[in-house]
Formats: sequence, structure tokens, C-alpha cells
Amino acid sequence: MTATLTHPVSSDEFFAADAPSDDEATEATDAIAATTTAPGVPTRPPASRRRSVLADEGHPTVRPPAAAHLSDEQVAELGRELDAIRDAIIADRGASDAAYIRRVIKAQRSLEVGGRAALVFAGLPPAWIAGTAMLSVAKILENMEIGHNVLHGQWDWMRDPDIHSTTWEWDFVTPAASWKHTHNDIHHTWTNVVGKDRDVGYTMLRVSPDQPWKPFNLGNPVYNALLAPVFEWGIAVYDLEVDELINGTKSRADFTRDLKAMGRKIVRQFSKDYVATPAVAALTGSALPALAGTLTANAVRNIWAHAVIFCGHFPEGADTFTEEMIDGETRGDWYVRQMIGSANISGSKAMHLMTGNLSHQVEHHLFPDLPSNRYAEVAVHVREICERYGLPYNTGPMWKQVGSTWAKIFRLALP
Repeated sequence: MTATLTHPVSSDEFFAADAPSDDEATEATDAIAATTTAPGVPTRPPASRRRSVLADEGHPTVRPPAAAHLSDEQVAELGRELDAIRDAIIADRGASDAAYIRRVIKAQRSLEVGGRAALVFAGLPPAWIAGTAMLSVAKILENMEIGHNVLHGQWDWMRDPDIHSTTWEWDFVTPAASWKHTHNDIHHTWTNVVGKDRDVGYTMLRVSPDQPWKPFNLGNPVYNALLAPVFEWGIAVYDLEVDELINGTKSRADFTRDLKAMGRKIVRQFSKDYVATPAVAALTGSALPALAGTLTANAVRNIWAHAVIFCGHFPEGADTFTEEMIDGETRGDWYVRQMIGSANISGSKAMHLMTGNLSHQVEHHLFPDLPSNRYAEVAVHVREICERYGLPYNTGPMWKQVGSTWAKIFRLALP
């Protein structure tokens, strides 16, 4: 397949050749987008934020050290092999995949209803424990395996308006539209490129030696510890792009629009978690325990999401890149950057489910719009390709990747 389009992570552009040709299906998707995109919210980043066309042949000014041994021909062939893997999954996805995501959504909603119902009687310790546990798991599943992946367009091919990247609003403080801009459009395009990918440290942490050290960085471990339990709030503030406003690359009008959208989302989340559930629990005299339960569930979800995401991007061995390394980058080089700039977490099927299959972060960065339940089978082939081409395949158990990430955060706090 030939790479001829911009910002490669967009399923409706970079992989446009995979879209169904049926006119009715196309019109249905257009109708979904037209009726659900908030007024004034761009559906794609402005031209100044999008990258130039990726070529099939050539080479960047300099390849990353981990890939410096590869020739142009090897990189091009590697790209073709990965294209073939993606094409095979696209051709094979169908009813069983659709049944999977619907099953997960049904289980998640059942857990949430059960958790909130139990918290109505949270004055009783067993009910508080059960309710908080169920609600915590429900929030993790919604954010990780459902929300994150739906918003990547992984299930848009189903043409189901209820499970579509243009209609889904997730259980997170940051609005879906803002997150898709900073995450899908920017992070997945410029993965780990210092100076372009704002997710490198989230403008707050020093996580790469390529980031200039400042005295502020001495607080690296403290900032990270404080961020974990309130991770959704940190991401919401980050998605406002205050730094972009300050340096003039984001207009005040766009900032005001995003701030209002976040305000509406905060009201919605507060109403659900901290008003409605405790209010109903007040009927049984359990308002305060119910409030504590929802606060705990959100904190558990935040700590888990923080750990999974940081393990996928910042442990030792996950490379960062200079702008020189992407100047002239080909499609194959883009694939290489995703592989050596990401890290996996090994574990059980249950662990993969609870991470939203971001335990397969390498595969997710290669193919962000493939159904997440297919990453495990893709991983076998990707690992073999890495070994054959002499590229690192960063993986390890959760404890190892968490420890590695924290070790780097402590080390890079110092000059």
C-alpha cells in the first residue's frame, strides 16, 4: 500500500484506501460527523500542525541510533511487511470483533450500575468495598479498553453511531474532542520527537536527556507522584494547551472554546459522581461514604491509567528523537520510530484487558486504528520482525516497567 496522505495515524486519511466504497455507508458516517461535531471544533489539526506527505522511498537526514544499521531498502521492506499485517487484520475483522466490543461495553455498564447501586448502601462496609471495587473496574474499562480505543476510530468500521469516534464521550474530565487533537493528531504523529510531541513529559516532567535540564526538574519525582492520583485533571489542563496559548501558536478564541468545553465536561462529571450518587445514597444515610467511594474509584482509575501510559512511553529503552531524525522520514521510518519509541507490558489476558490492550503499546502505535482485541496476534509478528531486523522490542512485566519508568524520572531530575 502506498503512503500518500498526511498525519499517518488518522484512520480516515492515512488509511483512506481501506474505507468502504459503499455510498450509503459513507453518507452515514458523514452524517454522524456532521451531527456530532461541536460547532467551532476542528475535526483535524490546522495545516500548520500537520506533517508533510510520507514517501515510500528515501531516508531521513539521520536515522535513530537503534536503526542506524538499516539500509533504505530494508526500511522500505519492513514497511511493506507491516502494511501486509495491517491489511490482513482489516480484511479479517468482522462479526466476532464487533461482538467483542459490545460484550465489553455491556460488562462495563453492568459493573458501573452495580457499583453505584452498592454505594447507595455504602454505610455498610461490605457494600462500600463492593461498590467502590466495581466502580473502579468500570471506570478503568471505560477509559482504557473502550473510550481510548473508540476515540481512535478502532470501531468506526462497524458504522454503529453509538460506538463511533465522532459520538463517544468518555468518563474522563477532558472532553473527547480536545483529547483526540492532542493525542491522536499530535502525539501519534510526532511520537517521542522532542520539540514536537508535547506528550514527552506532558510539558511538566523531564523524561528524556534530550530535554534541557532546568532547576524546576529537581521536583520530577514529586510532580509525578502528585500527578498519578489526579491524572485525569492533569490531562485536562494539558489538553487546554496553555503553553501554546502563551507562545502564540494557539489563538485565544480556540483556547476559550476549549476552556468552555472542559467546563461543561467538569459539570457533567461532578454531577454524576459527586452529586447524583451521594444524593441517592443520602436516602439510606450513606451520602458521605458514597462520596468517598466515588472519589476512591476515580483515584484508582487515575493511578492505573497513569501507570499504564507511562510504562508505554517512558521506561528505559523507549527512544526519543530529534527533529533531524524525522526530516525526510519515510513510511517505513515512521513505523520504525513507533516500534523503538514505545514499550509493552507482558502479562495475562485479564491484564491486557484492563490496560485497554495498551500493554501492546508497540502494536498500538504501529496500528492505532486496528481493533484492540487483535493486538495480541499482531504482536507475535511484530516481535519477529523486530528480531529479524535487529530492532529492540521493549517489553516486560508491569513491576519492571513501572520501576524502570520511575528510575528514569528520578535520574533525569538531576542535571
